[in-house]
Amino acid sequence: MSYFIPKGYESLLSLYETQTAIGILKRLFEDNLACELNLKRVSAPLFVEPCSGLNDDLGGTERAVEFVVKETGGTVQIVHSLAKWKRLALHRYGFPLQTGLYTDMNAIRRDDEMDNLHSIYVDQWDWEKIITPEQRDINYLCETVNKIVTAVCSTAKMLQMHFPIIAPQIVQNVKFITSQELLDIYPGLSDKERENAITEKYKTVFIMKIGGALSNGKPHDTRAPDYDDWQLNGDILFWHEPLGCAMEISSMGIRVDAATLDKQLTLAGCDHRRSLLYHKELLAGSLPLSIGGGIGQSRLSMLLLKKVHVGEVQVSVWDADTIEECGAAGVELL
Repeated sequence: MSYFIPKGYESLLSLYETQTAIGILKRLFEDNLACELNLKRVSAPLFVEPCSGLNDDLGGTERAVEFVVKETGGTVQIVHSLAKWKRLALHRYGFPLQTGLYTDMNAIRRDDEMDNLHSIYVDQWDWEKIITPEQRDINYLCETVNKIVTAVCSTAKMLQMHFPIIAPQIVQNVKFITSQELLDIYPGLSDKERENAITEKYKTVFIMKIGGALSNGKPHDTRAPDYDDWQLNGDILFWHEPLGCAMEISSMGIRVDAATLDKQLTLAGCDHRRSLLYHKELLAGSLPLSIGGGIGQSRLSMLLLKKVHVGEVQVSVWDADTIEECGAAGVELL
């Protein structure tokens, strides 16, 4: 476990107030996000069949939680995210152009290293929207990022009306920067150190073009090759003052088309995925072009409620030392 509790930290809200605030926050943000991006809520799966190719492979090394279904005898996997399922759903549900969906995504990421910001339980809003070929460019990506940040800022202002003591201060002006530009500015820092340095300076940042190798021969961060276009994606980060660090709220991007998927599968050494149902449909051009991403529910709650540990806003499992030390520091884990 890697975590710390800032000296003198005290939650601004009681446990009961925290639960009330989380409920209000989620309702407000869902409405704001749906309005900004023209989205409709849908239901989503908790598990999928491995043969479908629909599970998010994240960085390619994470192990999915699996179990056998008694009635069918087949194996299913708890989702890591719904990055690929959403695009298929847009097609199957008949969503019109320029509209999209959002849903509650609950996942288990058994290999995540738990700390202040990470739990093996992941809850986020997954969203996806149909776009035109002309919108597959950096301008539309940045326009969408600005709309998401507007939804966050609007939620923060509305939430403060209910709980004036929290006074969340979110900078709405976004600093856009590519992962290569970030490396050029801070060549001596690690990926996370670069994120902290740029976000502390500008407070709200979108780091673009994540997944491909940079001039140092390494990607800024790992990305699966079969959902985001590595030239048209990125992460939204906010400066979290209580912890003094950058907090990633969203990973998102314009999705691969057939040509980009073909290229990225080869670059990632994942050509074996071409035979999976999802990949076959995408390579055949059967699925709509789209943009989408995930927005962390617990992360956003931490940011707007000024919490220092993810266990203050979600129920998960922690080791004995974390429970004991958080308790001693007055940090109440749910």
